[in-house]
Amino acid sequence: MNTGDTAFMMICSALVFFMTPGLAFFYGGLVRRKNVVNTMMACVSIMGLAVVMWVAFGYSLAFGGNHGGIIGDFRWAFLHGINMSEAGPYADSIPHLVYIAFQMMFAIITPALITGSLVGRMKFKALFFFIALWSVVVYYPLAHMTWGGEGGLLAAIGSVDFAGGNVVHISSGITALTLAILLGRRKGYNKVAYRVHNIPFVVLGASMLWFGWFGFNAGSALKADGLAAHAFMTSAISAGVALLSWMLLDVIMDKKPTLVGASTGLVVGLVAITPGAGFVPIWSAFIIGALVSPICFFGVKLIKQKLKIDDALDAFGCHGIGGIWGGIATGLFGKSSINSAARWDGLVFGDVHLFLAQLAGIGITIAIAVVGTLVCIGIVRIFTKIRVDDRSETIGLDLSEHGEKAYPSFNGWD
Repeated sequence: MNTGDTAFMMICSALVFFMTPGLAFFYGGLVRRKNVVNTMMACVSIMGLAVVMWVAFGYSLAFGGNHGGIIGDFRWAFLHGINMSEAGPYADSIPHLVYIAFQMMFAIITPALITGSLVGRMKFKALFFFIALWSVVVYYPLAHMTWGGEGGLLAAIGSVDFAGGNVVHISSGITALTLAILLGRRKGYNKVAYRVHNIPFVVLGASMLWFGWFGFNAGSALKADGLAAHAFMTSAISAGVALLSWMLLDVIMDKKPTLVGASTGLVVGLVAITPGAGFVPIWSAFIIGALVSPICFFGVKLIKQKLKIDDALDAFGCHGIGGIWGGIATGLFGKSSINSAARWDGLVFGDVHLFLAQLAGIGITIAIAVVGTLVCIGIVRIFTKIRVDDRSETIGLDLSEHGEKAYPSFNGWD
């Protein structure tokens, strides 16, 4: 084992953890004042729930053994049998516990992304139990299929996902869209203006996400080496170009660049590069970042204005659409000479195999996310109502679900 790799991966694990509080600020700033606590609480509660589940059985199901290429087993439940001084089967230069910790951070941030589509109308209890079930039914199997060794279903067909295009962004984005449809629209949708209540929170959250994302993508190399540096640089380029691309769209469409738009642009740029950060050439990161902003920008308009689906904070519009574009882009620009985990070069280099494998992986991920979401929400509905009542929605979920508000007045609740 290598002490440099170990230190690097522990730092990257902390950086990825930092993304979830960043997401809480990003989402919290975007919502109305009466739903700030509820929106941020969704992320904070998952930080606890995901850690406990991951150690108890989540890591073992995702990475312990292999059953049909879909799921593991319980051999490492409660981290039984894992020695702190031994490397694991997935990274030979770092302790097994470090790899477990790094992967645990992905299990935290992924379900937290879903919560952006549900703002202002889902009961907290229902969301909490849904996330617990969803992690077992959707996330752990997808992590196993993609990163659980060559026996995993998606790995076996040649689909690649460097840091979570399928596992993190497409799965959470598709789930967010499915839940938004099932829950229905907020009261007054398309009649009431839902204003961003705290733009500084949005910028703070986006900046924390970008900072943490360097650990997210570079750390997925699992070593402090050239591939990690490559992933770091492609991530920076895609985010920066997407930020500028979204600013340009704002100017073209509304005559003025916006801070919320720039923040959203950098996030979708990071989403798009995630699956290919360690597979695509540096020059292609400029293309991936430049195109993801218009793809997501007009995708959001289609969803909200044409289809009238209330994806409140554009969880699908950013993570689902951005993740799908990123997976496709990996099939276009991926090179086996950059990372031998890719069996073939991308379509622009004359080989169709990786491109087709990426399309198949995206299709399988979407199917698992939709079916898994329907199963999980069906189970939760047996025990509790999914949506809050009209009065709770009107006064806000901060007060009705948590009994506190982000901004109480001196004379009581405002």
